[in-house]
Amino acid sequence: MKILAFDTSNVALSVAVLDNEHLLATQTTNIKRNHSSQLMPIIDQTIKTSGLDINDIDRIVVAEGPGSYTGLRIAVTTAKTLAYAVNAELIGVSSLALLAQNDTQDGIVAPFFNARQGNVFAGIYEKKGSKLTTLVEDQHISFEDLLNHINQIGKPVNFITTDFEDFRESIENTLVVPSSHLDGWNALPNAYFLGLMGLKKNELENVYTAVPQYLRVTEAERNWKDQHPNDVRSGSYVRQID
Repeated sequence: MKILAFDTSNVALSVAVLDNEHLLATQTTNIKRNHSSQLMPIIDQTIKTSGLDINDIDRIVVAEGPGSYTGLRIAVTTAKTLAYAVNAELIGVSSLALLAQNDTQDGIVAPFFNARQGNVFAGIYEKKGSKLTTLVEDQHISFEDLLNHINQIGKPVNFITTDFEDFRESIENTLVVPSSHLDGWNALPNAYFLGLMGLKKNELENVYTAVPQYLRVTEAERNWKDQHPNDVRSGSYVRQID
């Protein structure tokens, strides 16, 4: 199976092309720039480097969130469009579960992204080899609550994030279990791992209805709620328009 995998959920951009588990080509950047103008050229370059053509792709795997609103919209929209255009299967994978694969050791892993104002996008996993078991579902959560979850689990934890220094003081003051962390290059998404995760996943996304997993309301939704305080609907405001 020929796989195209990519992640633009945060500042980093990572693209890979695989033939089943074999990596053919990959490119990762960590430059704060416009993913909307960079993603397609990098996809095109990576596919050409792999020796394939876009029409050879059987499955497209995308990091569907959480992360940057803009980055997620770009990635998911591009994935849906390409999957439709070349009749490829579409798979969505958690951006946090992807980061958890960077840990080379078994144990408790807590990947997170800074969501500002003391909050993070985070999940807690137990890793055994390449297998991940979810202990705390991906969510938008206060960092204090995340640390409390880890304390309740009661086992050493490895954080994976490029934002570790923003939270170092809280970790040192609150955490009661041993901790370590991966940051820098080791905390960037690896589209090769994304492709491997997508290869093993059987639940296909619908190219028409797939949406990013934002895990919190968008600014437009917050503004709507501020302007319509009597609107008591629950759940996401994102929906498919026929």
